[in-house]
Amino acid sequence: MTPADIDGRLTYDGDDLGASYTPEATQFRVWAPSADAVDLVLWRDGVQTIPMLADRGGTWLLRIEGDLHGTRYRVRAEVEGVWREALDPYARASTVNAGHSVVVDLRRTDPERWTPARPDFSGELVDAVFYELHVRDLSIDPASGIGEAHRGRFLALTDHGTLTTSGNRSGIDPIRELGVTHVQLMPVYDFGSVDEQDALAYNWGYDPVQYNVPEGSYATDPSDPLCRIREFKQAVQSLHDDGLRVVMDVVYNHVFDAGTHAFEQLVPGYWFRRNPDGTLANATACGNEVASERAMVRRYIVDSVTYWAREYHIDGFRFDLMGILDIETMRAVRAALDAIDPSIVMIGEGWQMADVLPEAQRADQPNAALLPRIGQFNDLMRDGVKGSVWDHGARGWIQGETAARPAVLDGIVGVVRFGEAIGGNWGEIEPGQAVNYVEAHDNLTLYDKLHASLPDAGDAELARLSRLATSIVLLSQGVPFLHAGQEFLRTKHGDDNSYRSGDDVNALRWERRITWFELAEYVRGLIALRRAHPAFRMRDADAVRRNLRFLDTAPEVIAYTLDGVACRDIWTEIVVVHNAARHAQQVALPTRSPWGVAVDDWRAGFIVPMREPVASVEVAEQSTMVLYR
Repeated sequence: MTPADIDGRLTYDGDDLGASYTPEATQFRVWAPSADAVDLVLWRDGVQTIPMLADRGGTWLLRIEGDLHGTRYRVRAEVEGVWREALDPYARASTVNAGHSVVVDLRRTDPERWTPARPDFSGELVDAVFYELHVRDLSIDPASGIGEAHRGRFLALTDHGTLTTSGNRSGIDPIRELGVTHVQLMPVYDFGSVDEQDALAYNWGYDPVQYNVPEGSYATDPSDPLCRIREFKQAVQSLHDDGLRVVMDVVYNHVFDAGTHAFEQLVPGYWFRRNPDGTLANATACGNEVASERAMVRRYIVDSVTYWAREYHIDGFRFDLMGILDIETMRAVRAALDAIDPSIVMIGEGWQMADVLPEAQRADQPNAALLPRIGQFNDLMRDGVKGSVWDHGARGWIQGETAARPAVLDGIVGVVRFGEAIGGNWGEIEPGQAVNYVEAHDNLTLYDKLHASLPDAGDAELARLSRLATSIVLLSQGVPFLHAGQEFLRTKHGDDNSYRSGDDVNALRWERRITWFELAEYVRGLIALRRAHPAFRMRDADAVRRNLRFLDTAPEVIAYTLDGVACRDIWTEIVVVHNAARHAQQVALPTRSPWGVAVDDWRAGFIVPMREPVASVEVAEQSTMVLYR
């Protein structure tokens, strides 16, 4: 039976796949259209193997009376004479290390005061400031001052008032005080690369096993199927109480091991793309790629995303390798989330990677215009600002490579089609579709990249360049994205792929925030400035084209004006100047007028009273200046 045969006549449109629990009975529904027989294996008073009955849409059905909360189970399917046993791909709970699926009464996992209310947010992506965080990295350093019981766990996200051994604030408090709107958690679903009972095990988690079950290594008791669910909900609730929205990093493009995954065991040959010779397609470079364009794969992705939004009150989703997925699936996810709450955000990596999927169907950067209200990571600006991530020594505009200037201009306008050969790389998009960044979990941290590309530079210069790079991101049109610790020169000691490098490399060293406290305050000031002034957050491309004007400057300088009146800002006009030169630069202003200063080379978000009328201004070396009138 081919995937086309299945999509043509054996898809299921109900909303009850998996185990549907009530105290009186649990119904199990499994989609296995190519199976000749399906059994439920139940661990209750010993092991019971119970045949399921064929039902509509290629599903198999079984109802078992009684309260099955906490009962372990697996599914067996016979396909072409071969029996295979697997987890339930729709399972909501699991034993340790994905041993068994577990029936769960989810209401018993709700914390006190559990409510679907979300922190205030407009729903416009340009109003968001993302902060990417790995759960374990936040708190695993013993010097963080976070208690050992919560260290490296979901519950560390609920701890407040923690101090490092030298008295520096640590954990979630300084993140909240930074002013970001969304904390983006790196994978928190069940992933396959760690032993959940090994306290030293480390991985980023981009290797899914169970898409609808939280990761057990982040729970205080991985052996208790309810613990991971309850504690992740507590973490979400605490972040919401802090006014922070929560974004999940989701990886629907591939799985940990296609051959053993429940998808392949229950419906062989359907879930994964294959090359013409029958081998697994591997544009992900992870061994397999999910065939999102098939009806029940698309259905699964939509169901999974909306499950997290409803059950865990997740406020946004970041799609890993989104370019592997298809446009119709991503649009279906957007529509499903809109039906729950239109303020739930979506961003993703729209890299051009897929091979088997036709280009016209790919959810990648060239097709961004077909994906409204879904942000795409902007590698153009990333590499333009600091140099290619693939060459440690390559320099960007801030290190003096003036040929990279056009890519920075593209990022400043949010990649919209601006004119003058600026922007337009992704077609007719809106600024909220460009996620601007210079540091993320992948590749070198900004500090490490700057150090590698400028080996003779001292820390004072590297700090200046970090301020400059981060200010470009936070003041540009589009969606700003920061990596945890970027505000205090996070280093991974030159490790550009630390996905399994352990805590020594990956842990957030909160003591660095003391050394680079002024830099952290500078970033906090930039965020406050952005959030206070709509001129930095224009919502549509026409507004950017009308209200942003670049000034004529030397190649080492980028300067532009923002029309505050048209943007309904409290300031009439704003001038932003970025100077990448290693010396001060004199920049002519558009109007001889009294100008106030909101950002200079070492402070941001402060207000200097209006000066006497001036026609030009001196901008310090390797710095940003923002003026207003």
